[in-house]
Amino acid sequence: EAATEAATEAATEAATEAATEEPMKQAVQAVGDASLAFECETGNYHTFCPISCVSWLYQKIQDSFFLVVGTKTCGYFLQNAMGVMIFAEPRYAMAELEEGDISAQLNDVEELRRLCTQIKQDRNPSVIVWIGTCTTEIIKMDMEGIAPKLEKELDIPIVVARANGLDYAFTQGEDSVLAAMAAKCPQLPAPLPGTPAPAHAPLVIFGSLPDSVATQLELELKRQGISVSGWMPSNRYKDLPEVGEEVYVVGINPFLSRTASTLMRRKKCKLITAPFPVGPDGTRAWVEAICKALGVEPKGLEERERQAWESVKDYLDIIKDKSIFFMGDNLLEVSLARAMTRAGMTVLEVGIPYMDTRYQSAELEMLKNTCREMGKPLPRIVEKPDNYMQVQRIKELRPDLAITGMAHANPLEARGINTKWSVEFTFQQIHGFTNVRDLFELVTRPLRRNESLPEEWQTFVKDGAPVAQATGV
Repeated sequence: EAATEAATEAATEAATEAATEEPMKQAVQAVGDASLAFECETGNYHTFCPISCVSWLYQKIQDSFFLVVGTKTCGYFLQNAMGVMIFAEPRYAMAELEEGDISAQLNDVEELRRLCTQIKQDRNPSVIVWIGTCTTEIIKMDMEGIAPKLEKELDIPIVVARANGLDYAFTQGEDSVLAAMAAKCPQLPAPLPGTPAPAHAPLVIFGSLPDSVATQLELELKRQGISVSGWMPSNRYKDLPEVGEEVYVVGINPFLSRTASTLMRRKKCKLITAPFPVGPDGTRAWVEAICKALGVEPKGLEERERQAWESVKDYLDIIKDKSIFFMGDNLLEVSLARAMTRAGMTVLEVGIPYMDTRYQSAELEMLKNTCREMGKPLPRIVEKPDNYMQVQRIKELRPDLAITGMAHANPLEARGINTKWSVEFTFQQIHGFTNVRDLFELVTRPLRRNESLPEEWQTFVKDGAPVAQATGV
């Protein structure tokens, strides 16, 4: 029996090693490949729950109220993730589903009517946004069917957005909300006879940004003689931009593909396909693409980009010729990989939860061209990555920096891999020329921190320390 168990264990170990070695060979080969290598490992969404989009959208849309329809687990998540206590009276709330709701013993319409009536009396918002969760998907709650009835009764717009973790990654919660709002944007009226023609076609920018960053990007476009007709979302729901066949729209973030599709298909807008304004090179390309679409000759952008790179020269010296590995979390990975390549880093792998190659086509093309111009190998792009296999590839490739979710940061640090939380890039102001220093401060922080530590503190695992063995049952 002992001999049989030993043989079985040896066979299992050999099979595990073989399964690990093969992806490692593929990863190494892909790093030196001549073209972008796309793969899909069909792993789980190892990201934050997309209902966390409430945390920034309720602050951006100042006359809104967000009602998350879910279980106590959703409430606990929002409470912990946003750190806002109930007595602070934020403009969001939880509609907790209980056993009676899930077993269809209670009437969904009556319960939502009661809650929305109370919200209107207490807050009187311009719009109520219903956020669907995993539970509403599983029990097939007809939120889209209920909303129009209550809209008429309460005389208040109700926007229904699905932000469940079954179908969406972290930042796609915002995409779902904006896509629902895009369907409610007013139609651009035909110009009145005798009205002078504008300098260029109307331009609408979609994507949520802090007001200061949005103003900075508007000023960059104003330098080119381009005025922005509207933003979606706007600070007030009543100020939603007018859209239509003559309106050009451009995205601010790479995770807004459904919003782009809604504006094109349902509102017949013209989408400007452009890289995203992350990093000096991306911001320049974004402005240039808008200028080209609107028939405006860009001017002074080369100098603006040069000044932006010059302002972060001290950070560029730290990351030059370093390697970076993106595990995938917030869909900003391709834009960040392109910016880091331009800064002199070698990108080993770009993990991303969801890839819309049409919406990100300009970004992917720019990544390819940047690698060629900088003499860097093209990265391997993995959609829905399997985290176990990624950890094996990190162990083999030993990157200087890994951009990862919070769950994997400490285990990788314990093994001597520098890490940075990907969620920080979502909440930090990294768009435009003026925020370039904030972007590279984030990237270099773990490298600067570890350089300042004594050598014996470089890893959390002491040399020669016993390693606990996993035991099977």
